[in-house]
Amino acid sequence: MPTAARLMAAICLAVVGYILTQEVIALMPDRTNFGYFMHTNVALGLAVGWVVMGRRAGRGTTSAINNGLTGVVVLIFWGLGVQASYEMFRRAMGNRYDGPLEALTAIFQLGAEFGALMLTPTVGITVLVCAVVSGLLTEFAGRRWK
Repeated sequence: MPTAARLMAAICLAVVGYILTQEVIALMPDRTNFGYFMHTNVALGLAVGWVVMGRRAGRGTTSAINNGLTGVVVLIFWGLGVQASYEMFRRAMGNRYDGPLEALTAIFQLGAEFGALMLTPTVGITVLVCAVVSGLLTEFAGRRWK
């Protein structure tokens, strides 16, 4: 059921996806081709905000902050999973793997590598601030527009 809280959560996490993607792009080499990297992460933000955060709004300030943290962590998890799966598929099309099990294992290795790349203080502070703001804005929307 569409609610203001779901809409606000989707918009907030789409913005968080955009901001985090910009920070990750800044960490990568200049010659990297990102393709639909930005679009994919913003779409994931919309989906995670709508499904995960939006339905959990309206439970108070502490729960709102926890909701924001949960939403951003889920966004990062799905973002790493989708991007690692895409990279594995791209490499598999170049015959870099000997079999399907090696390709599936590569998804987790690539996800861990991409996650390690994000472990910087700048990204960490951005994640925390965006999570708290997103949670509070979603809570405000849920209370204001029922």
